Amino acid sequence: MTDWPILSTVTFLPLVGVILILFIRDDSPAALKNIRLIALFTTIITFLVSLLVWIGFNPADAGFQMVEKHGWLDSGISYHMGVDGISMLFVILTTFLMPFSILASWESVQSRVKEYMIAFLVLETLMVGVFCALDIVLFYVFFEAGLIPMFIIIGVWGGKRRVYASFKFFLYTLLGSVLMLLAIMAMFWQAGTTDIPTLLTHDFPVAMQPWLWFAFFASFAVKMPMWPVHTWLPDAHVEAPTAGSVILAAILLKMGGYGFLRFSLPMFPDASAMFAPFIFTLSVVAIIYTSLVALMQEDMKKLIAYSSVAHMGFVTMGIFAMNHQGIQGSLFQMISHGLVSGALFLCVGVLYDRMHTREIDAYGGLVNNMPKYAVALMVFTMANVGLPGTSGFVGEFLTLMGAFQVNTWVALFATTGVILSAAYALWLYRRIIFGVLSKESLKGLLDLSTREKAILYPLVALVIFFGVYPTPILTATATSVDALVNNVTVSIQAGHRTASAQQQATAR
Repeated sequence: MTDWPILSTVTFLPLVGVILILFIRDDSPAALKNIRLIALFTTIITFLVSLLVWIGFNPADAGFQMVEKHGWLDSGISYHMGVDGISMLFVILTTFLMPFSILASWESVQSRVKEYMIAFLVLETLMVGVFCALDIVLFYVFFEAGLIPMFIIIGVWGGKRRVYASFKFFLYTLLGSVLMLLAIMAMFWQAGTTDIPTLLTHDFPVAMQPWLWFAFFASFAVKMPMWPVHTWLPDAHVEAPTAGSVILAAILLKMGGYGFLRFSLPMFPDASAMFAPFIFTLSVVAIIYTSLVALMQEDMKKLIAYSSVAHMGFVTMGIFAMNHQGIQGSLFQMISHGLVSGALFLCVGVLYDRMHTREIDAYGGLVNNMPKYAVALMVFTMANVGLPGTSGFVGEFLTLMGAFQVNTWVALFATTGVILSAAYALWLYRRIIFGVLSKESLKGLLDLSTREKAILYPLVALVIFFGVYPTPILTATATSVDALVNNVTVSIQAGHRTASAQQQATAR
């Protein structure tokens, strides 16, 4: 595996499926079936190849592994790929969820199937590229290009207000990224390189760090999204097709958290320490405020979207606790949330495919004729609440532990979010599943089909497995997290010593 460019293979393999689909010219039912099959098998093969990344990964090595580097642009900008314990799991999560997204679109998407599948395969390439890129310009290209297929997916196959939602999504994320591009240019002029491993060891001037940190924050905060720049997310989720919502919540939101861990903390440690109270404040507000807003929703997708904002508040709180438990918890929370939120949107899609409405009031008593669906939704609801024994508990518990070591009040206020999440999640479950099956339109609904079982059952198993046995994820990230925390701590202490020496010199 040392000579095989496995990361490039995983990244660009979906484009092989794109090429095969482009050879299909007609729109007959047989041709559409072949298009769907090509997309499905391409994503499955990509996932199987990506498992070799996990198999060949050495968790005891904190450095970047499976590195590929080739010349690309002038001025030393290179095609540089590699993974460490922080990025490797996101590659696996991305390739794992893509086949489920294709299966979820099997019957619901009937128009422009060819273009739809191409958009998803291109999106997969760009998302994997974000997590593998080790050149900051290459990272920016993948990061920004990912907007295009998602913009198209929402704008073409979305709901009634799809154009408004897609433009709002595009403009919010693009605006923040413009500032990040300016910061990238400033970093290149200061450090003389765009190579991420080199930039991680470069000491940026303390006076320069806050400006660079804020420029990256503007992009990553919108991407996560953090309060108060979160308002694009509910609209995008409501209007997006089911598979679009799955990828948006499970993968695209995680790029913000990944960016904080890859760039903000290690490259601008002094600024990160300075702005940590600011991040804690935004995180606590997001956890409490968006949980209260979720309680008021009548649309299932909107409720889950606001729930995502609240859970991302735990992630940012854990990251900027800047200790081992906080960052480990944030990484685990992002992986868990990717599985749980993706599964919840898939569950909404199951009902929407049958009833063509997401209004909570349209449902009730589904446990009577959809018991298998009720059990699957119960597992994901409990994981969303953070019930012990599910993956949702581990991430929230570790982030709260990390925050508690830094600021007791932050951890205390954040813990109220756990109570509020139980309120809105159980309220939603009760309204949909329990009660008397009185509505005539619901009495003929069938339980999960074979295709829907193939989508939901593996996710149920993983949510419970990682809740009971989180070791595989924690082991994979532990060494890289330790190295990150140690480097940040040393940098901050060195900055304090330098500042102290300057003050003493000024006093003399």
